[in-house]
Amino acid sequence: MQYKPTGVCSRMINFDIEDNKVRNVSFNGGCNGNTQGLSRLIEGMDVDDAISRLEGIRCGFKSTSCPDQLAQALKQAAGK
Repeated sequence: MQYKPTGVCSRMINFDIEDNKVRNVSFNGGCNGNTQGLSRLIEGMDVDDAISRLEGIRCGFKSTSCPDQLAQALKQAAGK
């Protein structure tokens, strides 16, 4: 799946959901080390757990962040 985030530096988030597990997360743009770390940390995580852990995280003065945008993407993809 592809998700175009808003309000953050990353331009696109790609991911799969298989058996309600998060798989193959990659970001286009954003802080490379942070997005790679985030991608590896949530690999195989239950979608609902990932959403609850990531939703609401802010980046500095912004009202959102790459983790929060990933949570929004997962919610949209999972129909939540």
